[in-house]
Amino acid sequence: MKILLVEDEPKLASFVKKGFENEGYDFSVAFDGRMGLSLVQQGHYDLVILDVNLPHINGFELCRLIRTDYPQVPVLLLTALDSLDDKVTGFEAGADDYLVKPFEFKELLLRARVLTRRSSEATAVRRVLQLADLELNLDTKAVTRAGQRIELTTKEYALLEYLLLNRNRVISRVDIAEKVWDLNFDTNTNIIDVYVSHLRKKLDKGYDTKLIHTVVGMGYVIRES
Repeated sequence: MKILLVEDEPKLASFVKKGFENEGYDFSVAFDGRMGLSLVQQGHYDLVILDVNLPHINGFELCRLIRTDYPQVPVLLLTALDSLDDKVTGFEAGADDYLVKPFEFKELLLRARVLTRRSSEATAVRRVLQLADLELNLDTKAVTRAGQRIELTTKEYALLEYLLLNRNRVISRVDIAEKVWDLNFDTNTNIIDVYVSHLRKKLDKGYDTKLIHTVVGMGYVIRES
């Protein structure tokens, strides 16, 4: 289980990190909202714990951003703001739980276990990657858009799966070569561009909403336009 804590108080962050690592969790810390958002975009977390009063991006706004781009990731707000209005704002921002400081670590651990277990159970029931009306079933390997089956080759499927696992992130050709083709990127070949073009035709042709986008000089990203 991977957990991210976004907290600008170093002593508290260190205390929480040590507690979770002692319980066997893979635990990361960000000290401001901008850094927290960057880490969320780079990694696949089973839970994000957010303080509210954060530099650069506050916890409420960061929660909204996470909920928009990564709706499957549970978010727990950990803050000294304890009024009913604050809690309402937190839940309206998309938080799954709200714990007020000061707190007992055992309670935080218990709530974290509940959220990560709930998330794992939901994933186990239906292991599907979804973006807009596009769905990829990790168990059956079936790909559909708007309910229509799309036939893909083995490499096209692997490419799509990698893009969906990193949706909303710009993926370089080097990353694709290493993760999908398992080889060093050769700048003299256009094989990746060719496969992306094939995949784009199968997924986006005939649909108003385009999902695969080229970021000139950087790579590709799958997202709702």
